Amino acid sequence: MKKKVLVIDVGGSHVKLMISRAQKQKFKSGPDLTPREMMAQMKPLVEGWTFDAVSMGFPAPVRNGRIMKEPKHLGGGWSRFDFEKALRKPIRIINDAAMQALGSYRGGRMLFLGLGTGLGSTLVWANNVLPLELGDLPYGNGHVIEDYLGRSGMKQLGEKGWKREVLHAALLLKTSLIADYLVLGGGNAKKFDELPDGVELGHNRNAFLGGGRLWQVDPRTSRQKWNII
Repeated sequence: MKKKVLVIDVGGSHVKLMISRAQKQKFKSGPDLTPREMMAQMKPLVEGWTFDAVSMGFPAPVRNGRIMKEPKHLGGGWSRFDFEKALRKPIRIINDAAMQALGSYRGGRMLFLGLGTGLGSTLVWANNVLPLELGDLPYGNGHVIEDYLGRSGMKQLGEKGWKREVLHAALLLKTSLIADYLVLGGGNAKKFDELPDGVELGHNRNAFLGGGRLWQVDPRTSRQKWNII
């Protein structure tokens, strides 16, 4: 039987909740948001929702379903918090860009860049999902690439200069990682109306699709279909 999944998409500016296209809620996040505060804000919003499992996309490195490092743009306490106990449901946690990438994937070798408060990145091929931390790559004048492609870069460069920088960096990364195509997602991707060949526009709703795919089972092996590396 197919599971009904609550998808929690935690970002630097909002937390989005969804169990279907029609049933969705969101509230503001930010530098003061702790996991306890998130749970307190979630509780009244999901009252009456029925679900069997939870998928959570989180803006920090995640390995084997565990948050490995405190996030840059939220409050503290995330790596030690027991989400399964708090939600009383089985949960699968993945990097937020990886969850949206999984929902954006349509075959081949795909590089995903999430343009939001920072820069998310993931490579997907076959049944493999490899979350990356490309945002920490050195990128001139002592900065990292996230400083240019994230929200702070848009403020400094202006929208036109930021768009030019995003496409320049995106095409370099696509070539470096031998991707067949590149998907730009995250909240700021919608600022693009024209994209070069091999670059596509994603959509935040793909995070919901990715959260559902996290619980897919391969019918031949009865194991989880997607290998999160």
